Amino acid sequence: MTSTRHHRRFPRTLELTHAARAAAGVLLLSCALLAQAGVRAPAPDPLQGDGRVSAFYTWDGDIPATPGTLLRSEALPPTLGLENAARQQRILYSSTDGVSGNTPIAVSGALFIPQGTPPKGGWPIVAWAHGTFGMADICAPSWFGRSYRDVRYLNGWLKAGFAVVATDYQGLGTPGPNPQLNNRSNSYTLLDSVRAVLHDSPDLANEVVLVGQSQGGSAVIAASGYAPHYAPDLNVRATVATGIIYNAPRATLASLAPFKTRFKRDPERVESTLAYEFYSVLSAQQIDPSLKPEEVLTDSARPLLEQSRISCLASLEDDSAFAGLTRANTVKPGAGKRLDTWWNSYLAYPTLAFKTPVFIGAGADDGLAPAELSLAKDACAAGTTVEAHLYAGLEHNGTVNASFNDSLPFVRRALAGAPIAPVCAPKEQAPL
Repeated sequence: MTSTRHHRRFPRTLELTHAARAAAGVLLLSCALLAQAGVRAPAPDPLQGDGRVSAFYTWDGDIPATPGTLLRSEALPPTLGLENAARQQRILYSSTDGVSGNTPIAVSGALFIPQGTPPKGGWPIVAWAHGTFGMADICAPSWFGRSYRDVRYLNGWLKAGFAVVATDYQGLGTPGPNPQLNNRSNSYTLLDSVRAVLHDSPDLANEVVLVGQSQGGSAVIAASGYAPHYAPDLNVRATVATGIIYNAPRATLASLAPFKTRFKRDPERVESTLAYEFYSVLSAQQIDPSLKPEEVLTDSARPLLEQSRISCLASLEDDSAFAGLTRANTVKPGAGKRLDTWWNSYLAYPTLAFKTPVFIGAGADDGLAPAELSLAKDACAAGTTVEAHLYAGLEHNGTVNASFNDSLPFVRRALAGAPIAPVCAPKEQAPL
């Protein structure tokens, strides 16, 4: 996301409790992928925002059943690149449909190699998971470009000596629906982007840090849980997440008092961030095609739903503000219950017991802050080493770059195998 998302609910955590069950899942996935050999890219669907990108994004042959196979690459135009990169490429690779759990798909993304001489063993890798940017193909960051916030942030990782591989996610750029906040889908495409570039780039090291913001923050938390079973060949060393989406248990939220975010919602205020509601409806319809827009959206808001099929986030936010949309005149009362299936199934985490340390950065003025603090507490209780930070005076977007001065040393300690002191209940701090 590039703006504060006022979430109605957050996903319940689903714990995978038995190693045997996990191993059986890997075997079933492998068999299913072999059975899916010969799968082709789906036909473009304008209602899902497909099209208006170059032929690079459509793989015309059979999609390999092995996820993480690099299909092709090309130089990324300089205008879409990063200043601190010595080499930058647009990539297309195979992955697994995170909705069905077994169908091979083609996914696009980008690779950025730092300047200078790689260290012995190769450059460590930051696997970047971006925030919500839209659902149409043209919104894929490898095609559209990145926000200045993200450009600054990724340039920081490059300057620090990390290669950056950035997935576009399933169905962004490539034909087929984008399941938006589906954590399994975003996790699979993120992990497979690393596999694809590792197999093709000898100057990269299998030393992986998962880094994400908002939708991407949720994705990297989920990917930390999926990685040991879905991508055991990857050496994931740490996870850095900001603006995370989490369905905090009420008991945990209640225990966080007296902290309360300074974010206040006014149902009568014109809100550009209502743009997210339209993406929510499109995502829900992917699961439940019987969902009718009039069951969720008011007459004044429904025209923007069609706009959301073709518009990226910044444009849709401008349109929502121009239309004078408020929460009161956009979403029908009780509509949240109609969308629960999407929220609960798409946003679930596989576990909170992670094998590697996790950095959580939350802005005290972000409406998601209570849930992020709850996640830190719950992950610590599950046995994960968590270093959480709460930044005074920062909202959703501001936390990304402000947290870098804390997250970079955290990552360096993790890569060095140095101990990390758990911080499960952070106090507000001024950004460094």
